[in-house]
Amino acid sequence: MVSAEDKLAKRILARKKHDKLKKKDKLLWNFQNKIILFTLILFILGVVTWTLLWLFIVQAENKDALYFVGLFRVANIEFLPEYRQKESKEFLSMAQTVQHVMNLVYTTSSFSKFYKQSTVSEVSNNNNGGLLIHFWIVFVVPQAKGQVLCEDCVAAVLKDSIQTSIINRTSVGSLQGLAVDMDSIVLSAGLRSDYWSTTGTGTNCMYDLYADHLHKHFPLDMRATSEGTICYFKLIASVGHLIHLSIVSLQIEADNCITDSLTIYDSLMPIKDKILYRACEPPDSLVSLVSTNNLMLVIFKAAQVKEHKEFHGYFEVITQEKCGKAIMTKEKTGYEGRITSPYYPSYYPPKCLCAWNFQTPQKSLGIALKFHNYTISEKNIKGCERGWWKINERMYCGYYVDHQTVFHITSSAVSVELQCSSKVSEKPLLVEYGSYNISQRIPCTNHMFKCRNNICIRKQYARCDGTVDCVDGSDESSCSCGSSKISNLISRIVGGSNTEEGEWPWQVSLHFGGAAYCGASVISKEWLVSAAHCFQGSKLADPRAWRAHLGMQMQGRAKFVSAVRRVIVHEYYNSQNYDYDIALLQLSTPWPDTMSHLIQPICLPPSSHKARSGDKCWITGWGQKQEADDEGSAVLQKAEVEIIDQTLCHSTYGIITARMFCAGLSSGKRDGCKGDSGGPLSCQSNGDGKWFLTGIVSWGYGCGRPNFPGVYTRVSNFAPWIHKYVPSVL
Repeated sequence: MVSAEDKLAKRILARKKHDKLKKKDKLLWNFQNKIILFTLILFILGVVTWTLLWLFIVQAENKDALYFVGLFRVANIEFLPEYRQKESKEFLSMAQTVQHVMNLVYTTSSFSKFYKQSTVSEVSNNNNGGLLIHFWIVFVVPQAKGQVLCEDCVAAVLKDSIQTSIINRTSVGSLQGLAVDMDSIVLSAGLRSDYWSTTGTGTNCMYDLYADHLHKHFPLDMRATSEGTICYFKLIASVGHLIHLSIVSLQIEADNCITDSLTIYDSLMPIKDKILYRACEPPDSLVSLVSTNNLMLVIFKAAQVKEHKEFHGYFEVITQEKCGKAIMTKEKTGYEGRITSPYYPSYYPPKCLCAWNFQTPQKSLGIALKFHNYTISEKNIKGCERGWWKINERMYCGYYVDHQTVFHITSSAVSVELQCSSKVSEKPLLVEYGSYNISQRIPCTNHMFKCRNNICIRKQYARCDGTVDCVDGSDESSCSCGSSKISNLISRIVGGSNTEEGEWPWQVSLHFGGAAYCGASVISKEWLVSAAHCFQGSKLADPRAWRAHLGMQMQGRAKFVSAVRRVIVHEYYNSQNYDYDIALLQLSTPWPDTMSHLIQPICLPPSSHKARSGDKCWITGWGQKQEADDEGSAVLQKAEVEIIDQTLCHSTYGIITARMFCAGLSSGKRDGCKGDSGGPLSCQSNGDGKWFLTGIVSWGYGCGRPNFPGVYTRVSNFAPWIHKYVPSVL
């Protein structure tokens, strides 16, 4: 009995113990399951979060909005005062009609998948009748495909659509009931900040000013705030009149329009092709401007306000002025009167035309024209960038200089025409006129330079200064810089093309330790200019390891090789942002005169030289043809690029200083790359065809990427620094 009961008790105790362990195991199992489930949920949430974040980053990095701003004239609709009110049903109806048309145009085009919207910002009257429509077009484009949306491409879609809808053979086409003047269409790339501001959502500093009282002064005053300021003044005059704007004072930071600027547009929108005037620093004196129509836009920008910045001016309504007249000179020789540009002493507007007809009382008397701070030279095949002159059926280009020049016409009857530039306003022109005896020899004073054709110009040191002062070009002929074997280069390249021997005689290949490493430019018999970053570090800064290869088209076939005696890196060079990226190299052996047919120095631009947006220049080098290449080119390559607006350059990179500028194409494709650093950006003078070292290949984001142009050192800023070491250079 006892043993049976003991056995039963042990059995019950064992079962309880087993049940307890089983329960414990079950609890442990449930706890482990919870941990596993919790871990799994965290993992899934992590994957989803990272996926969404990755998609957001990829979309943010690879897609971007592109803004285009433009205008056109609608000829078949009369202006209503209600169009000035953005909330009026008249404005909203017209805006919807135009936006509907734009939607039809671009949603049926090859850009349909990128097109987002069109927005009408202004409907205004104008001196040509009808309506002026100011609008924005927005595209959202992957960065890799940004090159397909160039300004000309977007404009071509609109023009082609209007052209195909023409119902008669005039210059006006009918598009969905809108008779759009084909010649009035203007379109250019715009900035995101201007888009949000001019469409009424991005700024509180917007002024619409309408004036119809002649010659009454309407003030324009603005002071920058501590947070920075962007203000827009839209000026509108009554139909048939023009706007005369005077800049009384301007206090901004002088930094190439990177942070501060005052920009005047010949429209109500910031259209690049409609810029009348841009100030990047305080002007020396009062500046006045005249519009070509009854509209004007003034944009005052002052960012990073650390000091007193403000703008003061006024505008007035004026009548259109006829330029030119018939003039009968006196029998007495000498200067007796003057002719001026339109609206003198204001800047004269684009597209103006003046005509003067001179008549002397005797056949023995000719006409003398004395240009103040201006000169003219005979027009060549390239044409005139800043307007042209026609004197007795012969064509001339005009250039601003810092001295007077005298032009003699050996005829008693003289016809003089001035066709103003079609792009921007120009400085006022003053020309004195009078009679002179055709048979009399004209003496030159000590402060004048005598041209080959015996004409004197009022500039003592005119020879080889990069400006053609003599009509026959004799002051710049036979100069020892900037002369290329190929005088008329034509662009036929995509990316780069092979050069001919002697085509770029100032191009140098710098070899470090026996391998091509950087480029440089010849500026004298024994001096080269290159980029400072090529010599960064103690090893690269040692001149003994460098060799300069001159007169070379193909690597390994240099006509002259010299060791480097001295490397001078600019003392302010900043390796973090490539500011002051310039260096001088002195050759151990000057190149011989016998090599002058293949080796020539390039001219250095003076400090006053300004690289203008839109100018075409050339980059050359033996660097990589593509970003992914490992090796450079064996044959010297050339590519034509365009100087980019400084504001756009700064908005692209953000760290652009006054010593830098951008050049390239919006589509990419043409650019410098690894191995081209230190090489030249060569620009040709319109006057005499001389070549100037406008830039030095410095840095950039990748090679030939869309919307990321190359960045170059602005050589004109370093003219005094170069002359300190090389005083003999031209």
